[in-house]
Amino acid sequence: AEAAELRARLRAVRHTVLVLSGKGGVGKSTFSALLAHGLAADETKQVALLDIDICGPSIPKMMGLEGEQVHQSGSGWSPVYVEENLGVMSVGFLLSSLDDAVIWRGPKKNGLIKQFLRDVDWGEVDYLIVDTPPGTSDEHLSIVQYLSATHIDGAVIVTTPQEVSLQDVRKEINFCRKVKLPIIGVVENMSGFVCPKCKNESQIFPPTTGGAEKMCQNLSVSLLGKVPLDPQIGKSCDRGQSFLAEAPESPATLSYRNIIQRIQEYCEQHHLQEEKIM
Repeated sequence: AEAAELRARLRAVRHTVLVLSGKGGVGKSTFSALLAHGLAADETKQVALLDIDICGPSIPKMMGLEGEQVHQSGSGWSPVYVEENLGVMSVGFLLSSLDDAVIWRGPKKNGLIKQFLRDVDWGEVDYLIVDTPPGTSDEHLSIVQYLSATHIDGAVIVTTPQEVSLQDVRKEINFCRKVKLPIIGVVENMSGFVCPKCKNESQIFPPTTGGAEKMCQNLSVSLLGKVPLDPQIGKSCDRGQSFLAEAPESPATLSYRNIIQRIQEYCEQHHLQEEKIM
């Protein structure tokens, strides 16, 4: 019955993409926010962004929605909209203060994730992007389990170039394989920094073991692209603006657009394969 409820609610969702990382602080929420903005730039596409980072919900800030509240309608919770074709849901909308700490054990977190999937009235959605917390624990197992009642196109895994990040990302890839979650590919974030004045490139996080490229070769996973550091990304996120719109000529924006295009191509191909099987 529970699976049937979830299927009924998510029947109108065409593609579901999870954004994962074994490591915190690699820019996973930033990537989720910009992926949603990039997909929603096509006004014919309806995009939903679901933040299941229960203890550290940063999506409301990054999307310029701090202080917004969730409203209940006859058909469930209404998402908070950034644009007409971009809706967002996060535990951040349910807190009475921005400084409130969510001190919950696993079962309560799992219950909220299920509620987000079952009770949010997304309507017809082309892309559901799910921003997850770091690691491979309760929230990840829950979202994969609940979404298995419908379908998941796959996971995008975010890393930075240094070995301390790649160590945890290898665990995340192993997790995906164990729970049979398809891997769309890996994004290497903060991959070098080009000085805006002298144009010299510096490796802020040196890839001592070959970075994401070498890891992807070793583990037979696609490298979707490398996103260079750009100070404007942090500023845009703090202001709740889309960096892609604010800095269209930045090398980081060009890299994001290429990565988003590859994710779209993968999702369309995955959809066609599913239709053939059915």
